[in-house]
Amino acid sequence: MVFDSATLQRHGVTPDEYARIVELVGREPNLLELGLFSVMWSEHCSYKSSRVHLKTLPTEGARVVQGPGENAGAVDIGDGLAAVFKIESHNHPSFIEPYQGAATGVGGIIRDIFTMGARPIALLDSLRFGPVEDPANRRVVRGVVAGIGGYGNSMGIPTIGGEVMFDETYSGNPLVNVFCLGIARHDALVKGQASGVGNPVYYVGAKTGRDGIHGATMASAEFDETSADKRPAVQVGDPFMEKLLLEACLEVMQTDACVGVQDMGAAGLTCATSETGSRGEVGVEIDVMHVPQREAGMTPYEIMLSESQERMLLIVHKGREAEVERIFEKWDLHAVRIGEVTADKMLRIRDHGTLVAEVPNRALTDEGPVYRRPFAPPADMAARQRMPSVDATQLPVTLDALLRLLASPGIASKRWIYRQFDHMVRTNTIVLTGLGAGVVRVKGTNRALAMSLDGNGRFCQLDPRQGARLAVAESARNVACAGAEPIGATNCLNFGNPERPEIMWQFAEAVAGIGEACVALGTPITGGNVSLYNETAGAPILPTPVIGVVGVLEDASHVRSRVFQDAGLDIVLLGENHGELGGSAYLTTFLGTISGVPPALNLAAEGALQRFLVAEAGLGAITSAHDCSDGGFVVALAECCFDSGGIGADVDVPAASGDGEVGMAAATLFGESATRVILGVKPEASTALLERARSAGVAAQRVGATGGTQIRVAIDGVVAIECPVSEAEDRWTNGFSQWLESPPQRRG
Repeated sequence: MVFDSATLQRHGVTPDEYARIVELVGREPNLLELGLFSVMWSEHCSYKSSRVHLKTLPTEGARVVQGPGENAGAVDIGDGLAAVFKIESHNHPSFIEPYQGAATGVGGIIRDIFTMGARPIALLDSLRFGPVEDPANRRVVRGVVAGIGGYGNSMGIPTIGGEVMFDETYSGNPLVNVFCLGIARHDALVKGQASGVGNPVYYVGAKTGRDGIHGATMASAEFDETSADKRPAVQVGDPFMEKLLLEACLEVMQTDACVGVQDMGAAGLTCATSETGSRGEVGVEIDVMHVPQREAGMTPYEIMLSESQERMLLIVHKGREAEVERIFEKWDLHAVRIGEVTADKMLRIRDHGTLVAEVPNRALTDEGPVYRRPFAPPADMAARQRMPSVDATQLPVTLDALLRLLASPGIASKRWIYRQFDHMVRTNTIVLTGLGAGVVRVKGTNRALAMSLDGNGRFCQLDPRQGARLAVAESARNVACAGAEPIGATNCLNFGNPERPEIMWQFAEAVAGIGEACVALGTPITGGNVSLYNETAGAPILPTPVIGVVGVLEDASHVRSRVFQDAGLDIVLLGENHGELGGSAYLTTFLGTISGVPPALNLAAEGALQRFLVAEAGLGAITSAHDCSDGGFVVALAECCFDSGGIGADVDVPAASGDGEVGMAAATLFGESATRVILGVKPEASTALLERARSAGVAAQRVGATGGTQIRVAIDGVVAIECPVSEAEDRWTNGFSQWLESPPQRRG
């Protein structure tokens, strides 16, 4: 069958790609076969624009148990246990249908974890929205938050942290990145591959419907004015079905009846069958007549491309079928034999016995196009990095300036969001949401795991390599502030259209920056996700690489949070203030601009600071730790006072060398120089801690003490800002929630 250009375009297949398909198959494909290639060769599934760059990332390390290439990565946490984790995006669906887009994003990442044989114990989310002042953006916020909570809460998995940022570029293209972590024994990890000729292939879970057809293709194209009409490409989730599926799969995996397991996520049954066959270097033959269907008259095309949720593919040892079926029947789930493993490395699809598609597995999974797309920096790069010319009145260092920053949606408390999430279910959570990195105990041991998600699109807009390096450093620093040693990382790379050279340059530079920072900080990448074509009507989002870092505490009692624990503590500042306002939240708030050069980052100094934090948490001198990021030192100091019961702080810091005399005071208080942490330290331990910092090569100085009910900040002895903790905390608490006071809507 020869297809016209309109049909190829509808499938997202270029003429050159079609010619390659004909070459691999050895003939003209039929419509079903074209559909198989369409989803498997989509950007979302094949990484055809990003693969050449991703190969440069560090993926090996002493603790890496499973690197990229499986459903999730895994790192060793001791005693034969592994932390299994990954981050995924569900950006496009969450714009079209916010509730279901976000909910099914949560469901998909949970399946990636328990597919590996790990029980999920924690969720985090990284979200980006347009300005919350816009009612249309508030609709998306409400729908996304309700979807995350509705699915995660129903599954009984705590959402223990994350981050939320706002920018106009996300108005037509919000980002919903979801991270999940689970625990498994090394020897119990299950891989997504088929083996054993004659072994049966089982379909388990929910029935297949027409929802989500061509979802992967839709996620590989930029938005336009017709995007809101693509609701059929958004899946519909059922968390209660997934809870049953989780328990049944984990029970089957505890036996030795299971050969391999694969989630039916993006590209659905097509991806699950071809990837398991390709990884195992075998063939898979199925008959779609056996696939449970919830709608009448579904064609093989619809069945194979559906992305209906809560479905898995299992390869089972021959002779163990009855045992597997009994387990799934116990959980009231479908477990249907739909085919078997073959020796010829082909994906063969039948319909009531009639052959309807036959293609080599590797043609779908490994032989797709790999593009080395041209890239070049944007023509306006120099202009972006030029600081605006301003006078002192435009860079205020006043109480009103601090209060305005604290109330800005990107900095203000996200309590309205996380109070809709059950963050204490399963009783593993140690640090409450909003108080720092997410921390959960590893039951049966003395250990705990800390995890953080971070990314800053403003920095990446100005210098994507440096912005990505800073994202890795901040995520690892947050984990170290909790007292945990960072041991592994995952990434979700959100960018615009890679066919534009300036976007491809942003991507390549960001990946290079991630690699540099991960090598220096000892956090290899164990897996991740790429989300491209995040733009609407030709306007791209800010380049937004989001980095998730996982760390381990050998003793869970050593965990620390951001909050000052008592009055009378010494306040110690680690790191140096270089007076850097470029790309800061302060500039965006007061000048409405993203401009300048992002903060410098000395990776050797960053590594030394993180190791020092972990060691000091173990010694017990530190009572709290909080890194300086959005809003700079004075915002971080204020946040240390919030949720403390009103404990104030009195500090005196040296002036930084800001961007000229006009910006010196602003840069001192609101600049976002990297590698800085505010500590609460027991006064009797302060001198020894400062000496250990000097020995470790970490800049450290006592800048004040906790106590009273005021936040008082001086620069070289001259008071710049003084404010009651209660007033500052009120602005911070209500700055975001004031826009969302009406009850959240279940559907977006």
